Amino acid sequence: LTVLNAGRRYLKAEDLSGKVFVTSGLGGMSGAQAKAAVIAGCVGIIAEVDEAALLKRHKQGWLMEISNNLDHCIARLREARKNKIALSLGYHGNVVDLWERLVHELDTTGELLVDLGSDQTSCHNPFKGGYYPVQLSFEEGKQLLSSNPGKFRTLVQESLKRHVAAINKLADKGMFFWDYGNAFLLEAQRAGADVAKKGANKTEFRYPSYVQHIMG
Repeated sequence: LTVLNAGRRYLKAEDLSGKVFVTSGLGGMSGAQAKAAVIAGCVGIIAEVDEAALLKRHKQGWLMEISNNLDHCIARLREARKNKIALSLGYHGNVVDLWERLVHELDTTGELLVDLGSDQTSCHNPFKGGYYPVQLSFEEGKQLLSSNPGKFRTLVQESLKRHVAAINKLADKGMFFWDYGNAFLLEAQRAGADVAKKGANKTEFRYPSYVQHIMG
């Protein structure tokens, strides 16, 4: 319902075939995102750093494909988008790398390859494993979290700033992003990322919450 309503509200579209939804998280509640993309008929690319979560969703049949190669992910995205094929593709890697690759595609080809975007990393608990920084692999991140949580926190905040910078560039060209109620925008703001709504007070963000804006 969230993805369908986002399409209705932002894209003015009842039919999401050929539309691309990019997000992250295939763990607990976020695992339904892959299934939702296919039910809605769009192309869903969902990033996840933990291979175990990807394999679980694939085994369930909720996730159609898995790849750790961004070149392959972009090629599959283009193919499914062109042919209007419903697809749920799990990218085994950090979502920041995925967002930055989409910016690179925009910069080099002029193509905006994503229509809808969100995030379901566990940003209500970002410094204890809910969000892994792009600068490190998943295993390196786990080791640093254990050995030096202060450094881990610094890297998470740097990663959140990169995360938002990429989203902002794509949103400026017409991609619609929303907060999935996971404190992503709040933690990004605390990290110093550019998420403030211009001309509004500090508690308002440039991107809406799905609760108020989409489900409401």
